[in-house]
Amino acid sequence: MKISLVFPPFFLEPMYSLPPLGLVNIATALKGYAHETSIFDFPLAIRQKHIKLGKGIYDDCADAIMAGGPDVVGFSVQCTTYPSALQIARRIKEKRPGVKIIFGGHNTSFVDERTLAAYPWVDAVVRGEGEITFPNLIKAYSHGDDGAGIAGVTYRVGAGIVRNPDRGLIACLDDLSLPDYTLVPPFSAYRDACGIRRSIGIMEVGRGCPHRCVYCSQSLLWRRQTRTFSVQRLIAEMRHLHETFGAECILLAYDQFTARRSFVEEFCRCVIEAGLSHVPWYCISRLDSVDAPLLGLMREAGCESMCYGIDSGSTRTLAFIRKNIDRDILLRRVKETTDQGIVPTLSFVIGFPEEEKEDIDDTLELALRTGVPGNSNPLIQLATILPGTDLHRHYADRLVRAVDTYFSLGIEFDGGKRLPEDDALIDSDPTVFSSFYNLPCPGRPLGELNIIANTFFFIVNFYPRSFLLLCLECGASVSDLFFRWLEWLKATTGRPSLQLSPRDCYRHFPTFLHEILAGRDSIIRTHLPDVARYETLAIEAGRFDASDSSFHIDLNAMSGFKPVRSEKIVIGEFTFNLSDIILDLNDGRFDGTYPQQETFLVFKQEKDRLDVKEINDFGRNFLHLCDGTRTLDNISEELYGRYAACRAHSEFHRACVEAAQVLGQLKMLRFGQSEIDREGR
Repeated sequence: MKISLVFPPFFLEPMYSLPPLGLVNIATALKGYAHETSIFDFPLAIRQKHIKLGKGIYDDCADAIMAGGPDVVGFSVQCTTYPSALQIARRIKEKRPGVKIIFGGHNTSFVDERTLAAYPWVDAVVRGEGEITFPNLIKAYSHGDDGAGIAGVTYRVGAGIVRNPDRGLIACLDDLSLPDYTLVPPFSAYRDACGIRRSIGIMEVGRGCPHRCVYCSQSLLWRRQTRTFSVQRLIAEMRHLHETFGAECILLAYDQFTARRSFVEEFCRCVIEAGLSHVPWYCISRLDSVDAPLLGLMREAGCESMCYGIDSGSTRTLAFIRKNIDRDILLRRVKETTDQGIVPTLSFVIGFPEEEKEDIDDTLELALRTGVPGNSNPLIQLATILPGTDLHRHYADRLVRAVDTYFSLGIEFDGGKRLPEDDALIDSDPTVFSSFYNLPCPGRPLGELNIIANTFFFIVNFYPRSFLLLCLECGASVSDLFFRWLEWLKATTGRPSLQLSPRDCYRHFPTFLHEILAGRDSIIRTHLPDVARYETLAIEAGRFDASDSSFHIDLNAMSGFKPVRSEKIVIGEFTFNLSDIILDLNDGRFDGTYPQQETFLVFKQEKDRLDVKEINDFGRNFLHLCDGTRTLDNISEELYGRYAACRAHSEFHRACVEAAQVLGQLKMLRFGQSEIDREGR
């Protein structure tokens, strides 16, 4: 039989595409049978311009699939791609009624009967794990049978629907063959199509989740059981992905990667022993399942980034969603992660159906606090209602369509808008398409929650200290102050609606802060404007990367040496001792008051990290004079009277040479053009 496996069209510019691992696993499982299997990755095809966005996208996808004359078409469908999968499947069925259409994936496993009842062009649904179920169903089709007796299949028989018993979970994941990535384009094709800097491979580490969070379907699908591949199998696959398929970075697909400490420790030690720690990897974790020693071992083994599902800063909301995690441990774990050089993505969720404004504010305040140390990526999203979850079961009668959440974007194929036929489909069935719906909450209107989800992370990224201190100074609700800022910005810029961009933060937030403080009778935190200036200069330094510069002074050729201040550094002058203030803020102390103390700081971006060094008045003036027009002798002459009246000139000159060497090694100086020419000769 000819089998086409389809990853439905999806396009969201900020996201990159990766090979569809689930379909690769299914196609690999079919290799032992006498079938011809092909995979259609339409998200990649869109990025490669092989499939055009527009009103005809579904016809184009259906035509591409039908060109191969398939007998069976299997769709991997999730929340966002459900409408597009149904649209393409209907077109295929209309053109060739004899083709069998099969749906599989997390979403459809929970709405299997409803899908078959509502959409007669779908013949069967494979529930749960498909590596055994799908080949068995194909075998039945090849003998002219339906899905009778095949565990894990829901199928159509005439006008009726039959739901077979669930299939037991695969006891040993190592029994599955290594995914055959020759069935899809090379990782480099995804890298180039998405404009990312490295080829990313996916490695499934395990399946399952033991927790009972009200919004998650993972634990339900896997029956609250967890299984992992053996470490030996994972090391072999990691090497295979890197050496055979050219993976330059590996995403570990498993939400509970750090749930069992001994497993993580064994994995990391084996990665190091296998000589694979130079291959960076990314994982998902809970903050309460790691600590500083484990994070250090993970970093040594190549862990570069990880995602933490923080969800909420409200104790009440954490209890509601049944996330048993100590809120007080969160900030410490985030700092321990960044201290190891691992960049965490921090996921927050707002808008649960019982949340009050205070709960939302608690989450936003926690997001700000996690942003204070820097070097993290905040992600704020509205609660998504997935079929099968307790959130869906208990609140389905409250669903409304108001705003598009993170998990309902990606099918805006008509000039950035959703096709009318997709909207009509979504409107027709809140149960199947619940991820496109919202649950109102008492805390804030959905429109305001959507604005927070789409824009508040800019403040967390660029001005977390200033905004948090301003909230404390004014005794204001975080969300109230945020909307006050947006209203001020709207009035200042003359825009018709509330909007926010990184450029807005950089250009306007310091002015907003100064106006707020100017309107107050007294200010406790008089250092607040300096903190805002610190964050502004950090943004300016972030435009550069000084990590590739080098510096060395030839002591035998000092007479013509003209040092030049690096254009990749930013120098700031402050009224308060910002070094101490920033240390206090990073340690969670926000109520301190400070005496005035003139301070000079140099900001320099080193790849993903901001480096800030304090210099004295001599260093500030020395750098100021390093403009490429003065020799080191000239600079020494100009500064001598101010800093060395009681020292011998030769001694002070040596001090200037040493200063140039130190500042050069700190990448604050570079060679002038004449020195570069001389070095080249």
